[in-house]
Amino acid sequence: MTILPPATLGMLGGGQLGRMFVVAARTMGYEVIVLDPDPDSPAGKLASEHLASKFDDTAALDYLAANCQVISTEFENIPAETLESLAKSVPVHPSASALRIAQNRQLEKQFITEQGLNTAAYVAINTDHDIENARSLPYPAIMKTATFGYDGKGQIVCDSFDDVAAAFAQLDKQPCVLEKKVELAKEVSVVLSRSQSGDIDCFPVAENQHVGGILDISAAPAVLSVAKLEEVKNAACKIANGLDYCGVLAVEFFITSDEAVLVNEMAPRPHNSGHYTLDACYTSQFEQQVRMICGLPAGNSRQHTPVAMWNILGDIWPDAGEPAWDSVTALKNAKLHLYGKKAARVGRKMGHINCLGGDNQTAMNLLLEIKQALKP
Repeated sequence: MTILPPATLGMLGGGQLGRMFVVAARTMGYEVIVLDPDPDSPAGKLASEHLASKFDDTAALDYLAANCQVISTEFENIPAETLESLAKSVPVHPSASALRIAQNRQLEKQFITEQGLNTAAYVAINTDHDIENARSLPYPAIMKTATFGYDGKGQIVCDSFDDVAAAFAQLDKQPCVLEKKVELAKEVSVVLSRSQSGDIDCFPVAENQHVGGILDISAAPAVLSVAKLEEVKNAACKIANGLDYCGVLAVEFFITSDEAVLVNEMAPRPHNSGHYTLDACYTSQFEQQVRMICGLPAGNSRQHTPVAMWNILGDIWPDAGEPAWDSVTALKNAKLHLYGKKAARVGRKMGHINCLGGDNQTAMNLLLEIKQALKP
């Protein structure tokens, strides 16, 4: 089914990803209704209409279903039951089944393995009785909650088996995954789009750097051999096909010091590491999301300029006022994107800057110059 402007699209979630989806959709001529309980949500401020209700509010969901031609999500922690309810009367992408897998690290790793792909060695821990199964796991290892963990939250490093019980208790004995800490050479990600009929289009692979579990820098194109680039893209496509996915999907990979490719995790939505597409590709990941859920052909995902993206956190905000944005806006190859969030907090994603250059190193040098200028 093809959905054309000025149709109304629904977006579950009102954060920065929803905001950039709204910008793309409204630029193309669509109306957008955002459902998010935060009255100051970044996406809600730009939407045609904002429903400041909870994601399980029956009246709000009924209103969305009655007024939207298709509905999407901006993050994976929307209740899957909400998507199931909406899907009875309106198309919803991604599906509830895809969301359920992405919401739970145990289900996610099981699914990845079923696709014939590799993950870091791990043990699922649901009760104290499961701890003994972790005795043979190589250490150090990382205990991660199976659900609601992101940006390094809900994670504890276990240096040896003796640390496992205490870490499990510290995480309130929630279902967890204990995963071998791998020796990394690189972290990369693939952002792709998959249509309702199964056509897949991949954006260029991005190379990522994290600080404290939060994405700090993404550079594209990633510096990898042709064989490795094909390996990670093929693996991401296997995952998308296995999910029978529709929309934009991101898959993060570890490349180990011995050149093994391991799937880290997936995100059933546009992704931080794909923000570079806003300024360095002919089509952004957000326009691509609009195109996929509306049954349109994929836009040109080719990259036209090397880029380095810096994820701006609230850490750089001074005690009073704003950072020195003039040090960014004065630079013709620096593209500032702020998310319209009212309060800056340590660790909170407030925006990003795309630094363009004639080559990867020039783009990275510009990024480092800006980081230094905005250093608190």
